[in-house]
Amino acid sequence: MLWDIKRGIFSIMREALWWHTEADGKILCTLCSRFCRLGDGQAGFCYIRRNVGGKLYSLGYGTSTGFAIDPIEKKPLNHFLPGSEILSFGTAGCNLGCRFCQNWSISKAKLDEAESYHIAPEQVVELAMRKEVPSIAFTYNDPVIWGEFVIDISRCARERGINTVMVTAGYITPESRPEVFRSIDAANVDLKAFTERFYHKLTFSHLAPVLDTLVWLKRETDIWFEITNLMIPGENDDADETQRLCDWVVENLGDSVPLHFTAFHPDFKLTDKPRTPAATLKRARAIAQASGIKYCYVGNVHDDEGQTTRCPACQSILIRRSWHEIIENKLSNGRCACGQMIPGRFV
Repeated sequence: MLWDIKRGIFSIMREALWWHTEADGKILCTLCSRFCRLGDGQAGFCYIRRNVGGKLYSLGYGTSTGFAIDPIEKKPLNHFLPGSEILSFGTAGCNLGCRFCQNWSISKAKLDEAESYHIAPEQVVELAMRKEVPSIAFTYNDPVIWGEFVIDISRCARERGINTVMVTAGYITPESRPEVFRSIDAANVDLKAFTERFYHKLTFSHLAPVLDTLVWLKRETDIWFEITNLMIPGENDDADETQRLCDWVVENLGDSVPLHFTAFHPDFKLTDKPRTPAATLKRARAIAQASGIKYCYVGNVHDDEGQTTRCPACQSILIRRSWHEIIENKLSNGRCACGQMIPGRFV
């Protein structure tokens, strides 16, 4: 813990991984695909990675803006320990600039602007064990930016038999992601749209690195992951874009990665858009199913059928949900009564 003279507060500053000094003396951060160049005293776009005296430090290590116990379906994950609870927490800052951010009070906060708590990796795991939950979620802001903290918590959690989950936009470099994800058990990746225009205009980032992360998760890891697409009226809800997104998923990730279409509500700097109509989500789900995607869900609306898991072989209802609640679960060791194996991680 170090005294930060400029801000007049105590900060936990841990020397960061994934950076090097360039010829002009500035630091290049290589954790995420933004590649911030930082002079002495400067922080990155995420707010919590900072050049101090010629070294890069993570101000997010050992901090939290709060904890909550959630249903795992809220992440959303429908094929990873359905019906279980998960300990959720985040830090402050973000490496994307989403104008529609629905956690903006956290993701756009600096640590001295947020009510932060100091906690060690072992204490996070011990809290999950005391609460008798099987998993920990790194969420609320993007855990990529506090990758060092993620690594230490997930390693400790695995040793203690606790699962860890990344809820992320997937904006991370090929250099850093193997280590950040090494002990992670599951992830939900937010594929915010399927056009570079959207990513550039509304998130101040790029689409290609996210697609690259998704392909890497599928081909190079055994991490269970699902995808979420928040549908914003007039921005990324065009049927043609949805079709191209679904075709890409089937071609590059296969037909069994669960895809969630979720409803937008006006927030942060995008308050001039209406809420997503339920009909838009139903149409997107129909496009996905017609494209061959076997497990497609809708979220942030009441649509019991759109949240139901059916067997792709016999169409029997396997898991019936209402909002984030499991009403019925007929899976037995991950199988339907007809014998069809359902992909995921089930008790």
